[in-house]
Amino acid sequence: MDDETGTPANGAHPSRKAVLRAAVAASVAAPALLMGVPALARTARDGGPAPELTPECDDGDDPTPPQMEGPYFKPNSPRRTSLVEPGTVGTRLTVGGYVFGRACLPVGGVLLDFWQADHNGAYDNTGFRFRGHQFTDATGKFALTTIVPGLYPGRTRHIHVKVQAPGRPVLTTQLYFPGEPRNNTDPIFDARLLMTVRDAGGAKEASFDFVLDVPQTPGPGPDPTPTPTPPGQAWAAGTAYRTGDRVGYGGRTYTCLISHTAIRGWEPPTTPALWRAV
Repeated sequence: MDDETGTPANGAHPSRKAVLRAAVAASVAAPALLMGVPALARTARDGGPAPELTPECDDGDDPTPPQMEGPYFKPNSPRRTSLVEPGTVGTRLTVGGYVFGRACLPVGGVLLDFWQADHNGAYDNTGFRFRGHQFTDATGKFALTTIVPGLYPGRTRHIHVKVQAPGRPVLTTQLYFPGEPRNNTDPIFDARLLMTVRDAGGAKEASFDFVLDVPQTPGPGPDPTPTPTPPGQAWAAGTAYRTGDRVGYGGRTYTCLISHTAIRGWEPPTTPALWRAV
């Protein structure tokens, strides 16, 4: 068990999360061991003691806990990163973060399907207002533009989300806001699902990192000085791929959709956000 600084109590080597936090605190780049791993959304706070919230990405950490779907989910939401439409009323809110697997490696191509109440606490059950899905990019990052949801009887403020890595089960859960009076009376509320929220002028910014039950093997990450791949060669970790590059993998040919440096776990068949079979 780690202590609150991230240092293992048994004297073992510090976790990747602890090293990342130390690098941020020292204002230096993370060591080559962690090259290619994004900073955690929850490492950026407004000062004061960091609340003991889980899940934060860590070696062998527990996945993000699931919660009930509720009665208002609708399939086939539009693909979009902003739920704000012309004339939308409410306090603007951006929610961002990363999706990690069990070894603290980012997961690209993860589907996130969000839905929530409007400013008055009502859900749109005939259309798709305040409903939309998106995919994480090659670094596991996502970003949502919406409003702070309203309240309705029996519940505290929350945002619903379904999260699914390629080829893995769906995680259905909810995200919560700190400091809400109804957090203490909502029977579903789970403090492990609190977002980090701060004021941003007249708007609010929130962050949360999802940890999915995706098996991963920790490794050194990509070569910090990768070289471009010649056309048509086999996919290889540590190679810098550009949009349009073609590689072979498992007897098939794939086209690169997003420029990135490959790491183990981002093989073409498992990352549809990065590769398309041709």
